[in-house]
Amino acid sequence: MSWIEALILGLVQGLTEFLPVSSSGHLELGKYLLGIEAEKSLSFTVAVHGATVLSTIVVFRKDLFQILKGLLDFNWNESWKFVALIAVSMIPVLIVGLFFADYVESFFSGNIRFVGYMLLVTASLLAFTYFKKSNERKIGFLDSLIIGIAQAVAVLPGISRSGATISTGLMLGNKRELLARFSFLMVLIPILGANLLDVLKGDTAENSGIGLIPIIVGFAAAFVSGLFACKWMINIVSKGKLIYFAIYCFIIGLIAIFVA
Repeated sequence: MSWIEALILGLVQGLTEFLPVSSSGHLELGKYLLGIEAEKSLSFTVAVHGATVLSTIVVFRKDLFQILKGLLDFNWNESWKFVALIAVSMIPVLIVGLFFADYVESFFSGNIRFVGYMLLVTASLLAFTYFKKSNERKIGFLDSLIIGIAQAVAVLPGISRSGATISTGLMLGNKRELLARFSFLMVLIPILGANLLDVLKGDTAENSGIGLIPIIVGFAAAFVSGLFACKWMINIVSKGKLIYFAIYCFIIGLIAIFVA
């Protein structure tokens, strides 16, 4: 992988991680178009996902500081409740990571037809949000678990994580603004955990054959573009303008199926 290819894929990851168009699906499409072997690019995929986690932390730094401040009170308050909700949401993806990791990785093998079909699923979920009005209901523990299941399903390339979690929350009657914040923060620990496992398994840049420079370039590109996309997405969700992304996913999905 050259540094130019890494730059392109990093920008794709940073923009599509927060926009409801499936970052994993677009990465698979990008690798396919650039002729990059999927099996040798896992460390790069994990690295650029880590970059978007860092951009999330930067964008929500004030929220995270307030949560940390509340946790130091050691009393059951909004901060402790929020952390508990995040913990519950992580249960489904933890189960997938522990018991079905190899099965999930088998989908990241350049199967563009599968990605196309999953993009159509994402388009359907996003189209639903156009007709579903935002309610004022707060996110409860059952809501958190169901949204977590949506996140676990979204490990498949082509299904948008943010699109799946936000759409699911809207179906449950949760408030849009709360869903955007919850959706972006609930992914922090799973991705950090994936990065840690990647390091423990020794899946480093040197072992993957990609090289350190492309991974650094991809990381930087994903971080900068992720900052922009995260802020943009918060505004989009609050205004309920996800229908445009539904149309986009539908078109790209059809193209991917046709190309395959």
